[in-house]
Amino acid sequence: MTSTSAPRGTILVINGPNLNLLGTREPGIYGTATLDDVEQLAIGAAAGHGFEADCIQSNHEGDLLDAIHAARETASGIVINAGAYTHTSVALRDALASVALPAVEVHISNVHKREEFRHHSYLSPVVDSVIVGAGVHGYVLAIDYLAHTLP
Repeated sequence: MTSTSAPRGTILVINGPNLNLLGTREPGIYGTATLDDVEQLAIGAAAGHGFEADCIQSNHEGDLLDAIHAARETASGIVINAGAYTHTSVALRDALASVALPAVEVHISNVHKREEFRHHSYLSPVVDSVIVGAGVHGYVLAIDYLAHTLP
């Protein structure tokens, strides 16, 4: 993208609870990339498709809900790694359904190879795609998917 062309839009990249600890939290499961590394990957992937990326992380469910609600006016699509809220939050599910934006759910680890409670997602039924177990590269795959499906 050249500096004179307008971006195609914005992709909101949401990271939920405990993802601020990436790089030090269970590196055998989540790897050694930090949240900053993930955000830079997302920004670069979005730019490569002519989009901007707006990255947020919060350990507070209400902050994530507010970001999803605001995306109705500011974003073309959403990439979300809701962390543990994936398995517990009907509120995040309802917010994603309500804004009706294309969305991709991302999990760094293969949740299906982990504890049984991680096998269920409240978000999967209301998103367009789910990327599981691709490490932090899953964010790039999610942005690639959105870039190919968005106008």
